[in-house]
Amino acid sequence: MPNYRRAYIEGGTYFFTVVTYNRNKILCTEDNQKNLEASINETCEEYPFVIDAWVLLPDHVHCIWTLPSGDNNFSIRWQRIKSRFTIRYTKSKDEVWAINESRKKRGEQAVWQRRFWEHLIRDEKDFQRHCDYIHYNPVKHGYVTAPRDWQFSTFHEFVKRGVYDVGWGVTGEIIIDEEIGNE
Repeated sequence: MPNYRRAYIEGGTYFFTVVTYNRNKILCTEDNQKNLEASINETCEEYPFVIDAWVLLPDHVHCIWTLPSGDNNFSIRWQRIKSRFTIRYTKSKDEVWAINESRKKRGEQAVWQRRFWEHLIRDEKDFQRHCDYIHYNPVKHGYVTAPRDWQFSTFHEFVKRGVYDVGWGVTGEIIIDEEIGNE
């Protein structure tokens, strides 16, 4: 089994990418959006954290979290969120997806990929670059032509706070570092 190296920094700020199993496009339905929100809220009550930036796409999530001082366990939070969402989702889904033998042995459903991508945010510039990546991601994937047109992100909150102009990403080229995201 691979040895995943994670940067566990107490009170750290992290960028995450979490992907559905086989990139199934399930996340942006009204029910699943509510299920994910409820799963996050329940987890946040148990293990607090702040969502600094967010985008929900049909088959994956990008976000930036800040953990409380003295706490570095983002893995338990993702485990709880994914587990809670899976329980809600499997109660309501009509389709049946094939599960490989490894997932059967572990009792896993075919809802999420096992792992997630994590990156420790190093400084304000790194934070801004990752926020740009998050908010431009629906355009990158061809879902919309401008970040303002995607309803499942924190872009409009950032506009209200004056971080972005509402027309950001509409004209001119937005250059996103190819190392960011690693989806």
